Amino acid sequence: MKRFTLTAILFFTSVYSMLFAQEQATPEPRWWKGNTHTHSLWSDGNDFPEMIAEWYAKRGYNFLALSDHNVLSQGTRWMSYDKIIARGGEQIVDKYFKRFGSDWIETRGEKGTKKYELRLKPLDEYRYLVEQTEKFILIPGEEITDKFEDKPVHMNAVNLAEVIEPLGGKSVREVMENNLRSVIEQEKRLGREMLPHLNHPNYKYGISYQDLASVISERFFEVFNGHPGVNHLGDDEHPGIESMWDLANAIRLTVLDAPPLLGIGTDDSHEYHGKPGSHPGRGWVMVRSRFLTPEHLIRAMKAGDFYSSSGVTLKDVTFNQESKTLRIEVEPDSNANYRIDFIATFKATADDIAANQEKAKALPPKEKTGQIVSTKAGTSAEYVLTGNELYVRAVVTSSLPPSDPIWDDQKQQAWTQPVGY
Repeated sequence: MKRFTLTAILFFTSVYSMLFAQEQATPEPRWWKGNTHTHSLWSDGNDFPEMIAEWYAKRGYNFLALSDHNVLSQGTRWMSYDKIIARGGEQIVDKYFKRFGSDWIETRGEKGTKKYELRLKPLDEYRYLVEQTEKFILIPGEEITDKFEDKPVHMNAVNLAEVIEPLGGKSVREVMENNLRSVIEQEKRLGREMLPHLNHPNYKYGISYQDLASVISERFFEVFNGHPGVNHLGDDEHPGIESMWDLANAIRLTVLDAPPLLGIGTDDSHEYHGKPGSHPGRGWVMVRSRFLTPEHLIRAMKAGDFYSSSGVTLKDVTFNQESKTLRIEVEPDSNANYRIDFIATFKATADDIAANQEKAKALPPKEKTGQIVSTKAGTSAEYVLTGNELYVRAVVTSSLPPSDPIWDDQKQQAWTQPVGY
């Protein structure tokens, strides 16, 4: 009997130790899918926030920041039934009641009258219905919506604790700097990781690549935004967003001696009921982190350990600092073919500098900025920097269109961050 008891104790101790060790083990880094630019009825979106959050959770997203204009979803807010259905029809409310029911939904006033209203739930109430440990979290956010004269200057702030009022300024750059400073000050004061990123610079062509370059405290901008009205491709007088990225980074890494901008993908969703507009699911980021928490996700993004996508999934992205090698591996779709382009901006040569009237500025000419230096078909490729590049980044393009394309002949893509600088 004593022998059996001792054996049982040793067995259960061993099992407990094994389970405890598993719980305490540091998880391996993995990719987490998320969107940082989303709108609801709290500003100019056309659905209730918990309906939106559930949409993303059911479609494989791991994190979401609802970023309504100049507001955090906090406190008590009521919205009239008439205003709600004006956004997208009676289906908005019908779907809401069908999913969550009258025990969850709060109303006041008599139905059928002008005084009939529904309460918009704040984040701290509805998050508990949709969040799941190690699967899906919600992060507070705000789109700080400002302008200079007729030029829109919109900036997202992710993981805010307090709303930031737009501060304006005497130029586009000053507007950017003022609002960025507010985010950074709140981050330091509260000891809380926050991520500001500049939104859709080509929206109404409000922000130039020179503006992007000059505000060096801004480290992130949207390299892809799923709203059909943000002029992603540019026009005859304005460069497309990817060209802006390279032109701005050339200035930052040479003239300004500043780190490059990192590119974020978002969908900027507003419309959730099948009408034309900015739909969910068009753009996102994939962040490599050990933990699904706002702090760890933001730290990973600040370290550049993420990529952006409009449909392509990458198995791995690595940059070997010693060998100066950027390597890409694609998670293949059996129905797709892939092209991997490595894009570099080159350092200015002595001849380039001599040809420049401002000889002290070693800015490379535009023909050496954002150039494809290597292309390979398939699901893996690598590029070894020669030493002549300011940086290199990769773009992976699928032969398949996105499920919800924005422009003719659009293809699914993924964008990695600049490395080697």
